Amino acid sequence: MRSSSNPAFRNLPKGGTQTYGQYGPPVGFNQPQGGVPGYGPGQVSANEGDRPMTVDDVVVKTGISLGVTLLVGIVTAIWAQNQLADTGRLSVALIGAMLGGLVVGLVISLVIIFKQKASAPLTLVYSAAEGLFLGAVSGVFEAIYPGIALQAIIGTMGVFIGMLVVYKTGAVKVTPKLTKWIVGAVVGVAILMLFNLISALAFGFNPLRDGGPIAIIFSIVCIGIAAFSFLLDFDQADRMIREGVPSKWAWYVAFGLMTTLVWLYLEILRLLSYLRE
Repeated sequence: MRSSSNPAFRNLPKGGTQTYGQYGPPVGFNQPQGGVPGYGPGQVSANEGDRPMTVDDVVVKTGISLGVTLLVGIVTAIWAQNQLADTGRLSVALIGAMLGGLVVGLVISLVIIFKQKASAPLTLVYSAAEGLFLGAVSGVFEAIYPGIALQAIIGTMGVFIGMLVVYKTGAVKVTPKLTKWIVGAVVGVAILMLFNLISALAFGFNPLRDGGPIAIIFSIVCIGIAAFSFLLDFDQADRMIREGVPSKWAWYVAFGLMTTLVWLYLEILRLLSYLRE
């Protein structure tokens, strides 16, 4: 199994070799050699008590997760705009919603990733937390740049659908070389973001997020990397389906896709705000 830039797909359980369906190239993760106890090639463990995962499982679970995020996000965005209209500034409640959603989402994502939890409740709570965070952020951006949130949503879904078409048509093959390139790019971007954050807090120097030419280029690069990360996500889901991984792991695939969608949306939102300036 190829490595992946998306940590959500690392060290997943390894199933059999029978093909149960097809799905586009997702982010591949290193799987343990031993697999899941009692779960061998071409069969589902009695302990799992679950049938093999299919494309429908992935589509439905991802759709539910995305629906929760959108619902919570829309409600939160409307509330955030009302808060800004009433106070004319960021209120404690609004800041708390941003930080609360961000922290809860981060904690749950770490639990899912490191505990390898294929859990519907955890995935849905993560989706709701991200909806709270993104809704609060979007509400603030929407108050400054009317219409920007809808544009960012359309852009995000457009990129997602476009990369799914690219994967399904085989226009771009997910090779070990491409995987290494994407993983390296994600690590590089993460390091740059960390140094930029330290620089902004310590010296007030924020070149990657100040809306200038460098910030615009950086956002475009991040959007490109996030888009190509979808290819690895699709590839991983495809492999899990072919190997007969139990259907409950569709929630894990949904979580992995959601992490990429959240990152992509934030980068598109930032880029649009820079261009509005």
